[in-house]
Amino acid sequence: MIIEYLGLSRIDGSLVMLDGVKGASYDEMVELKMQDGSRRTGRIVQIEGERVVIQVFEGTKGLSLVNTSTRMTGHPIRFGLSPEIIGRVFDGLGRPADGLGEIYPLLKRDINGSPINPVARVYPKNYIRTGISSIDCLTTLIRGQKLPIFSGSGMKHNELAVQIVRQASISDSENFAIVFAAMGVKNDVADYFRRSFEKANVMNQVVMFLNHANDPIVERIMTPRFALTAAEYLAFDLDYNVLVILTDMTSYAEALREFSSSKGEIPGRKGFPGYLYSDFASIYERAGIIEGAKGSVTQIPILTMPNDDITHPIPDLTGYITEGQIVLDRTLDTIGVYPPVSVLPSLSRLMKDGIGAGYTREDHSMLANQLFSAYARVQDAKSLAGVIGEDELPDSDKRLLEFGKAFEARFINQGPSENRTIEQTLDLGWELLSMLPREELDRVDDETIRKYYKGQQEMSAVTA
Repeated sequence: MIIEYLGLSRIDGSLVMLDGVKGASYDEMVELKMQDGSRRTGRIVQIEGERVVIQVFEGTKGLSLVNTSTRMTGHPIRFGLSPEIIGRVFDGLGRPADGLGEIYPLLKRDINGSPINPVARVYPKNYIRTGISSIDCLTTLIRGQKLPIFSGSGMKHNELAVQIVRQASISDSENFAIVFAAMGVKNDVADYFRRSFEKANVMNQVVMFLNHANDPIVERIMTPRFALTAAEYLAFDLDYNVLVILTDMTSYAEALREFSSSKGEIPGRKGFPGYLYSDFASIYERAGIIEGAKGSVTQIPILTMPNDDITHPIPDLTGYITEGQIVLDRTLDTIGVYPPVSVLPSLSRLMKDGIGAGYTREDHSMLANQLFSAYARVQDAKSLAGVIGEDELPDSDKRLLEFGKAFEARFINQGPSENRTIEQTLDLGWELLSMLPREELDRVDDETIRKYYKGQQEMSAVTA
C-alpha cells in the first residue's frame, strides 16, 4: 500500500524533514509533489524513529511546508540498463544528456550494487595496455585491478584520462568497453571530454556520465555509483571487460563532506566525515573479476591532492584501499614532461602476476626492476651534484645523470597522441639501459642481458 504524507516538518538547505513516517528504509526513493503539480525526487538519508530526513535532488526552492505531498516508493534509487547504454552520455543521475532520447531498459538495478562473496573473486591477471610507457612498463594496469592516479590541481590528469580512454585495449577479447564518469567538472572540461572522445571515434565503446560543477552535490555523490552499476552490467551480464575511469574523486569527497555537514554529523580529519574510508571502499571494491564470469571491472580513480599533499585524507585513504598508485609530479610537469609520472613513488602491486611470458614479454619484470633501480641511483647522483657540483662527480655518476635525462625525455615523456605497443616500450627501455655499463645491470640475469642489451662491450672498461 502506497501512503502519501501531506506537508513537511522542516526545510533545511537541500534537506527536508518529515514526521510520522512508518516503515521507511534508508536510501529509499521519495517523490515530492508540489502545489503546482510539478514533481521532484529525493532519497531518505537519515531515520530517527518516525522522523525521516530526505535529500531533494533538484533542491528545495519553492517547496511548501503545508502543501507539499510526499510519497514513498518502497525501493532505493535504480538505474535502467540495456545494451543501448554503450555510446551514450548521461548526467550524474543516469538521465540521458546527449539528446538521443530515453533508454528502454531491460532491467533496473540498485545503484549501490550487490555484495560480492570474497571467495568468488578471481585473482586479477592479464594486463590492459594503455599505450603509455611509464604505465605499461613500470606500473602495469592489471585487469580487475583498482589503480588510482594521484595528481595535483592544474596538472594534466584530464589529458591523461582522455589518452587512456583513446588508447586502452586488451589483446584477447573484442568485448572491451570504457565507463567514464566526471564529477564536479566545469562546462568547458566536460565539453573537452566529449569532443575528444568523438574526435578519436571511441564513443562507440564508451558510456559517459557527466556531473557539472553547478549541479547539486547529491548528484555528485550518486555519479560514481551509476557509473559502476553500468560497468557491472556490461561486465557480468554482457561479458565485457570494462575499464572505469572516475575523475575527480576529490570533488566527490568534498561533496560528501558538505553533505555530512548539512546533516550535522561530527567531522573527522580535515572536516571529512568519519565514514569516508568505508564510503570510498563501497566504490573502489566494486572492481574485480568474479568466478564463472567472462567479464571484469577495472578501475582508475583520478584524484587531485590538495596542496600536492599525499598524506591528505583523500589520497591517504585511497591508497589503503587500492592496489598501488600512479603519482604525477609537478616538477616534471613544469619542465614540459608529459605525462609527468613520478616513477619512484608509483607502483602497481598486482603487476608481478600479469606480466612476463604469456602476458607481455619474458624480460618485462627484470627490465622494470632495473629501470627503477637505475633511476633511483640517478636521484642520488643529482643530490650529490647539488653539493659538490656536476663537474666533480665520478664518471659513473655522470653516466647516470645522462641516463636520467634520456629516461625522462624519451621514456617518461611521450606525446598525448603517441600510442606505443608493449614491444616498443620494452625495446626503448633496453635502449636506455644500454647507456650504462653492463656490469651495473644487477637486476637482470646474464641470459636476458645477452639477448636484449645493446651496449658496446668496451663500455664496461670505462668505470676503471
